[in-house]
Amino acid sequence: MKKIFILIVLLILAEPIKAQINLFNGENLDGWEIHGTEKWYVENGELVCESGPDEEYGYLSTKEHFDNFELELEFKQEADGNSGVFFRSTVEGTKVNGWQVEVAPPTLHTGGIYESYGRGWLIKPDPLKDQYLKMGAWNKMKIKVKGNRVTTYLNGNEMVQIEDDKIGKGKGGIALQIHSGGGIKVKWRNLKLKNI
Repeated sequence: MKKIFILIVLLILAEPIKAQINLFNGENLDGWEIHGTEKWYVENGELVCESGPDEEYGYLSTKEHFDNFELELEFKQEADGNSGVFFRSTVEGTKVNGWQVEVAPPTLHTGGIYESYGRGWLIKPDPLKDQYLKMGAWNKMKIKVKGNRVTTYLNGNEMVQIEDDKIGKGKGGIALQIHSGGGIKVKWRNLKLKNI
């Protein structure tokens, strides 16, 4: 019995510890790459995206790629607030290949999953879940991606879950979006990722 206990302890200790990665250091955009002419900057320890003079799509992507992970972050929408969090995505110019977890004003499907330049909406949250979004205040979002399954949460509430073979084959990084049209401003903080 004692040998079994020792073996279990050794197996637990041998299990690699999943370190949490701070994607944003609160000081600058180290580890990120800007795509497009929209504004990305750091202010008061927060990451800010804001429409620029061209009022086009803009992206801020991680230089590192992530496969299976849990990403937790906070966002605060000011002005329009139409944005999103891409995963397993690549950006060329201002064209993105991958999947977006929507961040948008009320009734516009925050927490849903959209495939850009592809199939469009894959899944939208139940409209009743829109009540969990706090426009103009800080919101907590969690995105869990493992294999072909993606689950999103907003302020502790599950928004959607989907299994999709195309997502399962996807490769790429994390990217934040600013939508075209102008008048948009979104703040971000506490972007923490754990590989799973």
